[in-house]
Amino acid sequence: MSDKSVTGKTYLVTGASKGIGCAIATTLLEQGANVVLHWNSALAEAEDLVKSYSEDRLLAVRADLSSANDVDRLWAEAVAWKGHLDGLVNNAAAMLETFPEEGLEAWRRDWQKTFAVNVHAVADLCWHAVDHFKTQGGGSIVNIASRAAFRGDLEDSIHYASSKGAVVAMTRSIAKAYARQNIYAYIVAPGWVATKTVLPRIQAPENAFMLDEIPMGDACPPSEIGEITAFLLSGKVKNATGTTFDINGASYFH
Repeated sequence: MSDKSVTGKTYLVTGASKGIGCAIATTLLEQGANVVLHWNSALAEAEDLVKSYSEDRLLAVRADLSSANDVDRLWAEAVAWKGHLDGLVNNAAAMLETFPEEGLEAWRRDWQKTFAVNVHAVADLCWHAVDHFKTQGGGSIVNIASRAAFRGDLEDSIHYASSKGAVVAMTRSIAKAYARQNIYAYIVAPGWVATKTVLPRIQAPENAFMLDEIPMGDACPPSEIGEITAFLLSGKVKNATGTTFDINGASYFH
């Protein structure tokens, strides 16, 4: 089997029951990979995907990523399924809307929850991945960041943008630290993506500016995030380790 393919390899994808994560998991499955599908609250969506593939190709595991114990259990179950993992995709993220005017208590609460899921869980899973990949001669990590990590976000999403900035620095550091051990780490930074959760927000008349600022004129299809992630995991562009792949319709400067 060629090293430069996802076929027959096994990947853990977090937040994979819906939205971007579902698109990533589906793309990997369509290209012949085995997928550990992490989910937390979207049971119906997880079950729909599980019905489409055999138990030998897809394993669904529920975990609350704000709990360190759940993060450790998720990793253990993912590795135990096939005895190893070839790659990790950290996609799951908390996206809470918190305006500063809501007060300091709400501000602290939502910053803590955002960083627990978007940074601490990602860091812990990356630690597990690196530790695991050292024993098998290498592996790949794709961390889903955001356009907001580089250009900031609206006042209700300062914590989200900050958390994604941390993910970018984390991923680049992992890439530098472990490249000689054949451990590669990549960043995918989407702008607005046309998921079921996001579409109602960006299509609301009062939010017309959200699409107006995108030179391509529309949000990115989730399938494109799936395609770039599978490409990075394939091993075809190892020298791109540490690189950020922007998928934002050229909306860099607004």
